[in-house]
Amino acid sequence: MTERGQRMLKGTVRRSRQLSAESIAKDLQTWCGLQMNPTTVRRELHGMGFHGRAAASKPYITKCNAKHWMPWCKAHRHWTLEQWRCVIWSDQSHFSVWQFNGRL
Repeated sequence: MTERGQRMLKGTVRRSRQLSAESIAKDLQTWCGLQMNPTTVRRELHGMGFHGRAAASKPYITKCNAKHWMPWCKAHRHWTLEQWRCVIWSDQSHFSVWQFNGRL
């Protein structure tokens, strides 16, 4: 790939980062007549330091959860730092508070 083609590719990605490799290949063919395979586009972008990432999954909030969420927040908005330090924060890791060595 030529240096000019790489600049065009980098500019295309910087303008719109959510384009697929197929659409980028079509755009490059339309704008500057470069015939590129989507695999080549991906390889060149990886070489430039661009990598595809999946968006972080957001927790699903049901209507019931949303209805209870706001009153809970309003009830706790005046908590002090000491009160918040007593809360056990969890990242939903699987751990046991009690030790179990396999024997009863």
